[in-house]
Amino acid sequence: MRTNFSPEQLAEPAMASSEAVIRKCVHCGFCTATCPTYVLLGDELDSPRGRIYLMKEMLENEREPTPEVVKHLDRCLSCLSCMTTCPSGVNYMHLIDHARAYVEERYRRPWHERATRGLLATVLPYPGRFRWAIALGSLARPLGPLFARIPALKPLAAMLALVPDAPPAAVTRTPEVPRATRKGRVAILRGCAEPVLNPAVRAATERLLARCGYAVADIRGEVCCGALVHHMGRDAASLEAARRNVDAWTREIEGEGLDAIVITASGCGTTIKDYGFMLREDPAYAEKAARVSALARDISELLFSLQPDLPAGDGRGITVAYHAACSLQHGQKVTEAPKLLLAGAGYAVRTPVEAHLCCGSAGTYNILQPEIAGQLGARKVANLERLAADVIATGNIGCAVQIGQRASIPVVHTVELIDWATGGPMPPALSHLSTTKENA
Repeated sequence: MRTNFSPEQLAEPAMASSEAVIRKCVHCGFCTATCPTYVLLGDELDSPRGRIYLMKEMLENEREPTPEVVKHLDRCLSCLSCMTTCPSGVNYMHLIDHARAYVEERYRRPWHERATRGLLATVLPYPGRFRWAIALGSLARPLGPLFARIPALKPLAAMLALVPDAPPAAVTRTPEVPRATRKGRVAILRGCAEPVLNPAVRAATERLLARCGYAVADIRGEVCCGALVHHMGRDAASLEAARRNVDAWTREIEGEGLDAIVITASGCGTTIKDYGFMLREDPAYAEKAARVSALARDISELLFSLQPDLPAGDGRGITVAYHAACSLQHGQKVTEAPKLLLAGAGYAVRTPVEAHLCCGSAGTYNILQPEIAGQLGARKVANLERLAADVIATGNIGCAVQIGQRASIPVVHTVELIDWATGGPMPPALSHLSTTKENA
């Protein structure tokens, strides 16, 4: 795509990066067929190609964002399916991230949107605040249907609909792997949503790594990865989170050492693997951030490399419908490892049609765009339930909540199933399964 950015504009690193991305687009339109919002809405401006035109016009001419442009950019899920499809290597992720920061800086949203986004940015990245919000949300949940009838309060109704029925069961830490038998040492990102909504994921991950001989470092100073605020265009907050994490992990890398930084929420993994790019212009952090990004691994990536050390699995005759999180299959290009791990653990694995389409979670998207997210969620669940499986597995907490809210069969993290098959406890969500399968 031809561009006309000025030399002064291209002197700004973010603008130069966006110009290079735009220039790669050849207008082919392959992205439209795999874009969830275009598939649903059929509007060219709700496709990656259409949004690239909008972003080019806005950035190149340094125009103030209009409500119409913001509407179409807000509807993007950042699922990155377009990047998997694109034959020209257009890095749409970096372009939309820059455009969102541009919008955040120059556009004044209606009061209710500012309030919702401010609430999300103030609460979700902080587990303690998030727990309090869930406790309050459980009391306010009966008001959800009323809020849903008021346009300005629909995001609040969507939040209340996502409040879990009961707090998760308490979990115990895995004993530390003795130094004499240790094969490696890793950090596991605690994150913000996952430890509140399903702490069993970390417990299962620790047990699996212990069976493989890997110790887990207790990281001090670690915070939310920054993805939630990053996708809302809040660059300063996301970069501050990235720097704090880089500092925390660098202390461990340069201390006792780390073989990997393990992420169990794939949405976080996509962002951490991008820290090197995000902090590329910061002389104090560029090198350290690149090193952190190089060490980042989704748990399925690491376990796949450790398969020889995993005990033989017993899948108990259970059939698993595997949901590929967009941040894993499109953002990180990890596609086969989770399915192969599940099959290797003895499960029968099935994948749905339209596996490339987003479920509608997308960080805070199911709160900020509840109507579109609801349609995508229903479509995804229908495709998964056609597989007639016993359980749905996924590698991202947002997907698990979005799908679990609608599905008639339980949703668990991939590592919970692998842990169970190789000697761990049954995932709490599977307590309905027959004792025959449990004891087979």
